[in-house]
Amino acid sequence: MSTLAPTLGPIRKTGPRISTQPIGTGSYSRLLSTVRDGGLLRRTPVFYSLVFAGLVVALAAGFAGMALLGDSWLQLLVAGAFGVIFTQFAFLGHEASHRQIAASGPLNDKMGRVLATLFVGISYAWWMTKHTRHHANPNTIGKDPDIEVDTITFTEEDAAKQQSGILGMITRRQGYLFFPLLAFEGVNLHVRSFGTLFKRGKVDGRGKEITFLVVRFALYLGVVFWLIPFPVAVAFLGVQLAVFGIYMGASFAPNHKGMPLIEAGVKVDFLGRQVLTSRNIEGFGTTAFMGGLNYQVEHHLFPSMPRPHLRKAAAIVREHCAAENIPYTETTLLRSYGIVIKYLNRVGLSARDPFDCPAAATLR
Repeated sequence: MSTLAPTLGPIRKTGPRISTQPIGTGSYSRLLSTVRDGGLLRRTPVFYSLVFAGLVVALAAGFAGMALLGDSWLQLLVAGAFGVIFTQFAFLGHEASHRQIAASGPLNDKMGRVLATLFVGISYAWWMTKHTRHHANPNTIGKDPDIEVDTITFTEEDAAKQQSGILGMITRRQGYLFFPLLAFEGVNLHVRSFGTLFKRGKVDGRGKEITFLVVRFALYLGVVFWLIPFPVAVAFLGVQLAVFGIYMGASFAPNHKGMPLIEAGVKVDFLGRQVLTSRNIEGFGTTAFMGGLNYQVEHHLFPSMPRPHLRKAAAIVREHCAAENIPYTETTLLRSYGIVIKYLNRVGLSARDPFDCPAAATLR
């Protein structure tokens, strides 16, 4: 049985706003039953074991390469490889946080904490708090932490408040500056993690995570400065952190940025909220490159679905959305980056002084 098509609010500089409840809850129930009957929610432990083993081997090879190269600027190639490897470990930590790896919730949490905190250097508790809020309210103004004001602003209302100083200058050009700024995101993730663990209030697993972070950075930095001369070691860390930050941002940004926003206080059913605010990325190799995040629609609809099943689920969801007249968005990786840059630049226009133009200057 077909349902009413989604209704989008008026087009603004930042894109369409969802302003009405689009679809009934029965539509998602039917879709979930189809996916479950197809066995697409079954765990795939062999796949994740092989991915983890491959990453451990790659990490060991990286350290071996560092030892063999010694005093050489070729170490920066190893640094770039480490940035990629740590991001891939972060993808596994993300999947563990969604219960995609094991059937047991506590076991997933244990694996996620080890992967995120000990291997990557990111607080699992901080990530879980932030990411859980995002999944519950993607692109929802006032609720989704991923569109809250930071160095980058994601709504014209927030951008209008950034008209002066360095932040104002960045906001006015934030689309073009987005990827260069991601080079600092790796440092930001580490700093936020330590900040979360040492702040007041309850933090799950605080002691264990502090221990993991201290051990991780002590061992990693110790090995880097032991095997590599100081100037090269400093450059090594800079390259590794830059690649890590850019890779992380380049994998997560295409999924929602530039998609419709949900106005504060508007109630939207689960299927509409997840599909209308998410974008899939198509193309050869994107699943490996993005750790399954390229199937963002399906990931949001079925958060615990293992990575190997997402492609089959996408075919089912695409057909279901077509039958229900629900917009289903997918594009290539490069086009998604273009969309993100244009979107951020449109938002940034609101940070400009309304009197800052030649014509207005003559009237002052």
